[in-house]
Amino acid sequence: MRAVHLLAVSAGILGAVPALANEDVLKRTANPAEQVLQTLDYANTRYSKLDQINTGNVNKLQVAWTFSTGVLRGHEGAPLVVGDVMFVHTPFPNIVYALDLNQEGKILWKYEPKQDPNVIPVMCCDTVNRGLAYADGAIFLHQADTTIVSLDAKTGKVNWSVQNGDPKIGETNTATVMPVKDKLIVGISGAEYGIRGHITAYDLKTGKQAWRAYNVGPDAEMKIDPEKTTELGKPVGKDSSIKTWEGDQWKTGGASTWGWYSYDPKLNLVYYGTGNPSTWNPKQRPGDNKWSMTIFARDADTGMAKWVYQMTPHDEWDYDGINEMILTDQKIDGKERPLLTHFDRNGFGYTLDRATGELLVAEKYDPAVNWATKVDQDKSSKTYGRPLVVAKYSTDQNGEDTNSKGICPAALGSKDQQPAAYSPKTNLFYVPTNHVCMDYEPFRVSYTPGQPYVGATLSMYPAPNSHGGMGNFIAWDNVAGKIKWSVPEQFSVWSGALATAGDVVFYGTLEGYLKAVDAKTGKELYKFKTPSGIIGNVMTYQHKGKQQIAVLSGVGGWAGIGLAAGLTDPNAGLGAVGGYAALSSYTNLGGQLTVFTLPN
Repeated sequence: MRAVHLLAVSAGILGAVPALANEDVLKRTANPAEQVLQTLDYANTRYSKLDQINTGNVNKLQVAWTFSTGVLRGHEGAPLVVGDVMFVHTPFPNIVYALDLNQEGKILWKYEPKQDPNVIPVMCCDTVNRGLAYADGAIFLHQADTTIVSLDAKTGKVNWSVQNGDPKIGETNTATVMPVKDKLIVGISGAEYGIRGHITAYDLKTGKQAWRAYNVGPDAEMKIDPEKTTELGKPVGKDSSIKTWEGDQWKTGGASTWGWYSYDPKLNLVYYGTGNPSTWNPKQRPGDNKWSMTIFARDADTGMAKWVYQMTPHDEWDYDGINEMILTDQKIDGKERPLLTHFDRNGFGYTLDRATGELLVAEKYDPAVNWATKVDQDKSSKTYGRPLVVAKYSTDQNGEDTNSKGICPAALGSKDQQPAAYSPKTNLFYVPTNHVCMDYEPFRVSYTPGQPYVGATLSMYPAPNSHGGMGNFIAWDNVAGKIKWSVPEQFSVWSGALATAGDVVFYGTLEGYLKAVDAKTGKELYKFKTPSGIIGNVMTYQHKGKQQIAVLSGVGGWAGIGLAAGLTDPNAGLGAVGGYAALSSYTNLGGQLTVFTLPN
């Protein structure tokens, strides 16, 4: 039997290293009554120790109260709860509400930033924002226009604000932030505009930049040490990124950082993934295009990279590697290892040693995946750690202006940013997935600052020869690399999962259902249809002794962009409009928070 414990809530780890991390965040993430990070804890487990709602009574859930955000389009992320106050965010214009839980959501204060609406057409795949973070009495928001704001949690007053990027060249933001020690870790969006991705640390108290590390380019600017930074146990060597690009293409190389961040206080490492290289036409950028599509482990204090692992060298399908890194300690071959589990857009579920970057498992977590036969795990092989690409589905080998058909998964991946959850009670990961394939035709495109730099036409459709739907909600064994159970869904599951100590796992659907399933079997225990499609992340908290479940409704995101933005061209939304055309028969635009509880 494998012994497993949660990194962020382990008493041993908390006792050993409280001085190394932000003590306020560590204290509050250990208290299941609150939620101060979008990831629920530093380990990204999205597991709650609350068990008042369980498999025996979850079917009795009822709506306690609701709140309209006043904004339409895609509502990603989740509310935060600190004490008796809930903090709710919206898509653009990124309004923040502080709600009084003692008065069923009475508005205590409201922050509404003044942003230039010209940022909206620059944002890829809807005007979403993945939420707020809390630390040391402040609420942190990264706005669409890349302004980072620290707000006084009691009053909503601005403590400080700083500009992280430039929308005029295509830099925007859709991601959350993570407070680590005395710093705030933030990323940047915009690979579809040929930006050069980076991750930055700002001082929590003042907003002063502490360090910035680029994901492509010269070693010094990437904060990579050619001899000490490793990939699969070997030094990356000098100019590891530049050598894999033609000429100065790295300067418009993409590799944006718009996903999630994890942190290991014991190792003092921050983990994140990088996005696609620019352009989507692989013929225009020969080489591996490092370090796009890469897992980074960086020192939280200095930003220096300890190790990297590129999952999709020379990306030909837009398989961004930004999905969350979930940290657990588990036994493999009888020895306890510090693990990192990552469900990549490319359809492979990876398990690595998070201290060293050693690759331990890489297996398909959707049976439809066909673009590669496998990831080579033979350490003596010349292609060790690389996916073995199937020529038929290689958009590079097939060439420009050729429509490569039947590629699985589609560009939005077997899973996009919607986060998975992990339960230490079952040792399983609960993964919202897309069961979608595509046709992909690359074409030549030129770079102009602030203009789309895509260079491909896509169409999407349900995976053929399957259940006919576009999604599955699965349970995954990260050591065996196998699906334990799978629940088919009509549309992609674009909502983040929540696992609880009550052995209930929650997720939302694009039609708008909040669903609860048995963590051990996947059996549906409860569902309730909210006013709009759910692409937010289900969260739970406890107030006045009662456990509550909360979720944002508001259809949108890449899958729902047709509805959200009123698009009708099947190829619009980078192919998603046609693929999800039927969604308009099941839901409509909205912007609502729904809170559930058990009856008294």
